[in-house]
Order: sequence, then structure tokens, then C-alpha cells
Amino acid sequence: MKIAILFDGLSAASPDQLIVTTVDAVAMELAGEGNEIVRLPVSPDARWIERLRRARVDFVFNLCESVDGVAALEPPVIAVLELLGLPYSGSSSWTAALCLRKHVVNAALEGAGLPVPRFAVVRRGGAVPSVGFPAICKPAAEDASIGVEQRSVVRTTRQLTERVGAMLERWDEVLVQRYIEGREVNVGILGDATLPIAEIDFGQMPKGMWRIVTYRSKWETGCDEDLGSSPRCPARLPAGVATQLRRTAVAAWRLVGGSGYGRVDFRIDERGRPWILEVNANPDIAPDAGLARMARVAGIEYGAMVRRVCELGLQRGRADGATADKWALAQRLSGVPTADAEPDLFTIGEA
Repeated sequence: MKIAILFDGLSAASPDQLIVTTVDAVAMELAGEGNEIVRLPVSPDARWIERLRRARVDFVFNLCESVDGVAALEPPVIAVLELLGLPYSGSSSWTAALCLRKHVVNAALEGAGLPVPRFAVVRRGGAVPSVGFPAICKPAAEDASIGVEQRSVVRTTRQLTERVGAMLERWDEVLVQRYIEGREVNVGILGDATLPIAEIDFGQMPKGMWRIVTYRSKWETGCDEDLGSSPRCPARLPAGVATQLRRTAVAAWRLVGGSGYGRVDFRIDERGRPWILEVNANPDIAPDAGLARMARVAGIEYGAMVRRVCELGLQRGRADGATADKWALAQRLSGVPTADAEPDLFTIGEA
């Protein structure tokens, strides 16, 4: 099988080159099974689309979480694959777009009766909302904890106003949400199954710092916030809490139309109640990242996980069917009789 691996070209050119490490790992596993690999960096000039068409690949392994670092361009990349009719890994473009807009997905989750901390979105020129204190401020449509730092958590109206004002200089929309004190856990999903639950251990976080996963803790290896937020899997949880987390994660995942693999992040408050922080439709799939760690605890080695992600993408591609077939079915279900064969438009009206 010929497989293209998509990734953000700008991220690959960054000094840390973390995405290149993931691309290499996925490529090695797939090539080891006899597949032909095409590495395809994505850029805004859209030349990658023609390169993809010419490559005539059988499957696309999508590692593109942004284009030139812009997270909002992730869904259009997936939409191109859908337009070209190529089977691919991970969730659909509409799921990615939904999950990227934090306040929109929160509203959908809340409307379905799932537990979401009180939230509001503020735009330029709008009034600063009240959700209670402490509160946390995040960009409403970003990924990878961009825009999240210790100053994101505020205790007073003055701090909230200052933080929101500073963020609106960069982002059009800011999510303001009630901060939940307690444990932070992650539920990984692979296919229809949940993986062993992981926890972020904040036990070594320096005194006076908020126990949150910031941009620094994710991407500045060895910094105080990185060392103070260590992942642990499996999480030590009461059986009832673990069951509730899994059920809630699956319900959230189905609500957003998730496919292939994903992750749902939670906070557990002092009463043991879980609160959804985020539904991640395209979590980091690096060998040392959370999803792979959860899979290993479940007895699924990295190569097997990568293979399973491909299988799930191919299964969905077969289930979706051809566009022409879906259109014919839609017409039939709309009461439109369909002919056994398409008329030849070049012979109609000829003598």
C-alpha cells in the first residue's frame, strides 16, 4: 500500500522539530510492514494538493494539526482529503472544526447534559463575562495549549479584565471558564474502545503555581512547569469514578462524531464529579505522548496502534462509499426515481 503522511511544513522547520520525530516514527512502523511512504509537508500555497494527487496514494496518515502554525487551517486540510475521496486517519473535517471551537463544542456538550464547567466567550468590544472565580482564560480556537500560561488563571474581576484585554490583542475570541480545583485526567479512545485512564500528576509543581497544563509544560522540556506536571498511567481512581469517566468520554466522543482515535480531558472536583475540559479530535500521537502511553498500558505497542489507526480509517472509507452512490441514495430517499443508467448527454436530440 502507498501511504502519504501529512504534516505542517512550518512545524517541521521549527528548531525542536517535534513533528518530524512523530513523522519518522509513524513512517518507520508503516514501512516496516512493506508500505511505500510519501512524506508530504502542507503549506498555504496549496501545491501539496497537486503533489498528493500525483502521488496516487491509497491512504493518508494525517498528522497535520495546523498549517504554518495556524490551527484553524487544520479542518480545511482534512476537507481536501474528503473532496479527493481519499481514505485517511482520524476524524472528519467537521469534527475537527467543531472541537477546535471550544465554546461551540462546550455548548453542544452542555446541551446534551454532559458536565462542562460554566463558560462564556468574549469578543472585542464585548463585556467581560462572569463565570465565578477562580476562572481560566484560553483562546477559543487554538490547539496545543497555545495562549495558556500561569497568568491564565485569575481570581478577581480586575485580573480577568486585564487578561482578557491582553488576549484580545492577539485573538478574536477568548473563552472564559470556571476553573475546577482537583485532579486532571485523560481518557484516550481508539476505535470503539477507551484506553486506560491517565492522570497529570501536579505533585512537583512549584509552590504558588496553578496546577494546569500550560504551553511551557507541554513544549519546554525540563522547565519547572514540565517537571511539575508528570503523566501517570494508569490513574489510581475509584472504580465508580473510572466508569463514569469512560461513559462520559464515549458520550462526548460520539456527540462530536469522533472517529479513529481521540482524547477527552477532565477535571475531577473534590466531590469526585468529572468535568469535561476538552474533546481533542487530533491528539498528539508521538511514541512518547499520552495516547501511545495509554495504549502501551493496555498492551498495544506503538506499531500495533499505528496499524489500528490505519485500519479504522480504511474501514470508514469503505463504509462511506462513493459520492455518486451516496447522491443516488439521497435522491431515492427524497422520492426521486432514479434511472437504471445515466443518459448520454452527447446523443440526446440527435437524429
